[in-house]
Amino acid sequence: MKGTPLGRALNKAACHWATSTAASSDWVQLLASTQVAAAGMPPIGQGEPPLSFFEFWPAWLFYAPVWIWIVLLMLWHRSIRLPLLANPTLPAGGLVGEEKSRLFARLGSTGSGCLPAWILVSPSDEPADVVRSLEDAGLAFPLVAKPDIGCRGAGVRPIRNGDDLVRYRSEFPDSCNFILQRMVDVEGEAGVFFVRAPGERRGTIVSLTLKYFPHVVGNGTATLRELILGDPRAGRVPHLYLDRFAEELDLVLPAGEARRLVFSGSHSKGAIFRNGNAWITQAMCARFNAIADEIGEFHFGRFDVRFADFEAFRRGEDFSIIEYNGAGAEATHIWDARTRLIDAWHTLCVQFLILFRLGAANARRGYRPMSFREFFRQWKREKSLVRRYPSTQ
Repeated sequence: MKGTPLGRALNKAACHWATSTAASSDWVQLLASTQVAAAGMPPIGQGEPPLSFFEFWPAWLFYAPVWIWIVLLMLWHRSIRLPLLANPTLPAGGLVGEEKSRLFARLGSTGSGCLPAWILVSPSDEPADVVRSLEDAGLAFPLVAKPDIGCRGAGVRPIRNGDDLVRYRSEFPDSCNFILQRMVDVEGEAGVFFVRAPGERRGTIVSLTLKYFPHVVGNGTATLRELILGDPRAGRVPHLYLDRFAEELDLVLPAGEARRLVFSGSHSKGAIFRNGNAWITQAMCARFNAIADEIGEFHFGRFDVRFADFEAFRRGEDFSIIEYNGAGAEATHIWDARTRLIDAWHTLCVQFLILFRLGAANARRGYRPMSFREFFRQWKREKSLVRRYPSTQ
């Protein structure tokens, strides 16, 4: 990463992001009312804020300064389409509209070995065809269903039996494909943001987001609704959870019983994000470098992974790739509740600076971006689909 000017800039960004949030290794006491220890990951410490004041601002408000910066980058580079070349062999660089099935197919032997078995279900598939495909892939319930095209966890649901599958398919848009994937039912999840300059042999992990699934713990007298509303974090954003448990809100949980509030590791759906940059290792970087190298011309993106043992994951071992994204990915450690607003904005501005520089470098190598008309068509289609997907759990 240190050979070219762009490589040195990416290395500098990695150093900044690693220290921009107080991701210290002395997290101590878990907040028992909100969380169950997850796969050996560092526990959330007592006294930490349950939410940052800007964490759930409207997108137009939070991203307004970032959009101003993007416009300045467009003027500086005299191009509005350079980010589409960050990963020049992916449609639109992976910025919008990419199909997960095609991304999965691009993984080489190293990445495929980390990918849970999956099948693609098309609108024309009969139930018997789906059953046959599942059997051929060695898949059985429980499964995870997710749209082939989508973002931010939209439409992701656990499928625990045939009735769940029939219900999911009946609620899914008729014209779209979806994926059924083996469920990796463990508590450990992370977002691994990887960047590599064109021409460089090695890239680096510039951001590591540790994802926690909030829980409430029963006391034998309170209902699920009361537990959610009384939780330090969930009680401040109850809209993320109450609809999901509409039929169980009056249920009284037995004393000591923990109830997980969200299945999808998506911040917008209620997962808790923490800055994990202090726990990035060389072994981890080497493993993801090998995975990215086999994809081909993959310079910028995030791998979402699950694992049962955090220390094994830090050694670059025993993790599953749930999915990965290209230029549309975000350094999600900014959603750590301890992050300052100015640091979150700075991180995103650096992220887009890198995105434009990567695009410019690939343009000099002879790559040409997708037309703006085609990009807008794909963006409009994705937005329309996301609104029609089944609710996320």
